[in-house]
Formats: sequence, structure tokens, C-alpha cells
Amino acid sequence: TSFFFFKQKTAYEISACLVGSEMCIRDRRRVHGDKQLLKPKKEKVMSGLQKYNHLFSKLKLGDFELKNRIVMSPLTRCRADKRTCVPNELHVEYYSQRASAGLIITECSQVTPISQAFPGAAGIHSEEQAQGWKAVTDAVHNNGGKIFLQIWHGGRACHPFNLNGIAPLAPSPLAIRAKAHTAEGSKWHETPREMTEEDIQNVIREFRVGAENALKAGFDGLELHAANGYLIDSFIRDWTNRRQDKWGGSVENRGRLCLAVIDELIAVFGPGRIGIRFSPVGRTNDMYDNDPISTYTYLVSELDKRNIAYIHFLEPDERWEHNANSPYFKNAEAQIPSCIDAFRKYFRNAFMDNVEYTAESAEETIAAGRAELISFGRPYMSNPDLVERFANEWPLTKPLLQYSYTPGARGYTDYLTYEQEQQQNLSLIHI
Repeated sequence: TSFFFFKQKTAYEISACLVGSEMCIRDRRRVHGDKQLLKPKKEKVMSGLQKYNHLFSKLKLGDFELKNRIVMSPLTRCRADKRTCVPNELHVEYYSQRASAGLIITECSQVTPISQAFPGAAGIHSEEQAQGWKAVTDAVHNNGGKIFLQIWHGGRACHPFNLNGIAPLAPSPLAIRAKAHTAEGSKWHETPREMTEEDIQNVIREFRVGAENALKAGFDGLELHAANGYLIDSFIRDWTNRRQDKWGGSVENRGRLCLAVIDELIAVFGPGRIGIRFSPVGRTNDMYDNDPISTYTYLVSELDKRNIAYIHFLEPDERWEHNANSPYFKNAEAQIPSCIDAFRKYFRNAFMDNVEYTAESAEETIAAGRAELISFGRPYMSNPDLVERFANEWPLTKPLLQYSYTPGARGYTDYLTYEQEQQQNLSLIHI
């Protein structure tokens, strides 16, 4: 009997179910003797380990060896203090619960107070924040895990309401045609301020300081967030970058900021501890590029020269089509059906892929040599033991999405492992 079954019953129905369960147990004891029938059976064979042998194989990734190919995808959860943006005990528990992943990539972490697009996201621009993250990395390492920080600037996705009235920064003064998250609910995005040369140089320095703080905090590496319409992505793609100087126009110019920041991150951590996330045909935050093949062929080739550890792709997803506010935007899959296939020949190191994967589809992709790592987002929200569930082919718990961005432990650190769920079910039988 499952916990969810009981939740759907009235008190009278639960009592009837429990009585029936006890009668069944007494009947079994008459036949089998007084054995410990209520203890959960332990799987002797982890069938998923054999079925998904590629997914569970080790991988040399840059400077590290990963124990499996399952990656916890970066997930914004907004549990930090909204004023200080310092990670707390909830972050320590949340990430350490998931340390069986081959690699954890944290939520996006802003490099400056005015790059904050999510109230409650944990930053990396202060000493206090670095100390908060140090408690997280220590806990993950103590549990045998590895963890990268996703380093980030929100760009035009920020809202003045969250920035004490300061206008957000962007390559060009084009507002996102959608609403932003604020402490007072959703508000329409406002027109960002076009960045000056001084602004751009300041941002590059801020990423450098953020990387230095991340190193002090004990992170194993960094993933640059260059996806989903945030600052780096908005410079890369021609829909949002209308500049006519050395930071806009040609593919090389539009990629200049991305590569300048990558070079700063490499200077701090070394290339074997750096990754990057791209969404070449993503529509999130009102994004588009007219020729993503040319744009990202250039960037992937340049990153290959720098020998970074991995590139993390967000693949075309049907949900993105609902974010395409312009009727003349081409369908994402029509532009690039598969990013890992389109750019494989331009990059020698690991590809990480993300698009609603299951254990089965992840195994198929890795076995075919199309990617070396698969990241999982929502499954990790509600399954801290995702690796063990895949290994044993145990069912997954669905996330309570209404608690995705709310403060506190509810829907964050209170999800149970499969074995804890079974123990809870047994406890209910004894009520």
C-alpha cells in the first residue's frame, strides 16, 4: 500500500484498509511462521546497473573521473535570503542529498547584485556568499560527490523592481516581451540599458571575481550560463544583439563576450574544470537566432581550441514553442533537430545533453556515442536518490511544482528516498 493511496482515502476507508492489511498479515503468519514480513525486500540484483550500463559507467571529464554519467541539472529554487543571497542550511541539505550524481551543477549564481533575475537565488559576488557555498561543497564532498557552480549574469531578464530601481543591462535596448519574477509577483519586463564599453569590461571583471570566490568556496569547477536569454546568450544571438561595434554584428563579434568570460574562468580554474551551457534554438526569454548553425559552429570550435571539459546543450523542446512571441520565428526543431548531432564534429571533449530524458533514452544516447553525459532537472527536484532509483528501476516521485520557488523546506529538502518512502508506508500499516 502506498503513501499516496492513503492520502486519497477518508479516515473510515483508511481504517478499513489497515484492518484488512493486518488480517492479511496474520493469515500469512499462520502459513509462513512469525517472520519479519513487514520489512521491505532488499534488491539483491541492481537490474538497472546492467540495463543502463553505459549510463552507470565512469567518465574522465576534464580533470576529474566521474562515477557515473548522471548529472544533476542546474535548477533555480530561490531558497537564499532575498537581501543577502547567501546560501544556507537548506542548500547544504539539498545538494548533499543528491551527491550520488556523477556531477552536480548548482542553480545559477549571479556575479553582481544587479545581475539578479530571481529573488532568492544564491550569489557568488561576496565573501559571505562564498562562505555559505563552502558549507555546501564540503557537505557534497563528504558524501562522495562532485559539484560545479553555474556562474551567471541575468542581463535583460532582470527587473528594476529586484534591483532597487536600477535598469537591467543588455547588448541592445530590447525588452523581453513577457513578465518577470519579482518579490511582488509577475511584472512586465522593462527596456534594458544598452551596455557601454565600460559596462562590458566591468562585467568581464565581475565574472573573474565570481570565479575566484567560487574557487575559495571549494567548487570543483564552473559552468558558464550562456543559455536561456541571459546576458551572455543575449550577446551571442542576433535577435537580441543589434550592436554595430566590436561586440555585435558578425558571429565573431557576437561571440566575443562569451569567449572573453570563458578565458577569465579558465585563468582561475584551468580548462579541465570549465563547462558551458548553450540553448542554440531556445525560445526562453524571447530569444531567437537567424542562423544558429553558423553562430554555434564558431563558438563550439573556439571552445574546442580552449580544451574546456564539456558543452551542455538544451535541446529543442515543444514547450519552447509557447515562448516564441513572434509569428515569424521558425520552429526550433526546423532550425536544429539535435544540437549534439549538429556540433559533434567540432568538439573533441564531452557533450552533456538535456531534453526530458528518461533512464532509457539517456542510455540509448550515450551508447550511440552522441553524448557522454545526460543532465536531469525535474526528476532531481523530487528524487534525491535518482541514481539509486535508476539503478534499481524503482518508480520516480513526481515534483510538487507549486513549491518550485517558494521559501523553506517544503518541496525542496523534504522529498524522501525510495527506501524512506517504503518505511513510511510500513509505519502507516501499524497505525
